[in-house]
Amino acid sequence: QVQLVESGGGLVQAGGSLRLSCAASGRTFSSRAMGWFRRTPGKEREFVATISWGRGITNYADSVKGRFTISRDNAKNTVYLQMNSLKPEDTAVYYCAADGSLYSQPGPTFASDYDYWGQGTQVTVSS
Repeated sequence: QVQLVESGGGLVQAGGSLRLSCAASGRTFSSRAMGWFRRTPGKEREFVATISWGRGITNYADSVKGRFTISRDNAKNTVYLQMNSLKPEDTAVYYCAADGSLYSQPGPTFASDYDYWGQGTQVTVSS
């Protein structure tokens, strides 16, 4: 079992930055790909970024490429999402997720591939 707790959300002006953190419990963190997704009211959960186990191969949604960076610290069982140049359309609840399988490389981009989810953290970007 993997339990995930996100933190770091908040209110920021357009053009600003935030860093989200996701602390994971369990002994298999380093062997799992990790992902960030987001959801706005009335929409499906949207893929944002993923990072694989091992070499840490990353993949991003086109909408955030060049602005967001996903990273992980296996010693701390934590995955991060650095968000720069934020836009009002980035406003959403952001969720951290852990891959249901071990040793995925690259990490999956479909929410259905992730078995473990955090409770979400709200990010609001004002114009």
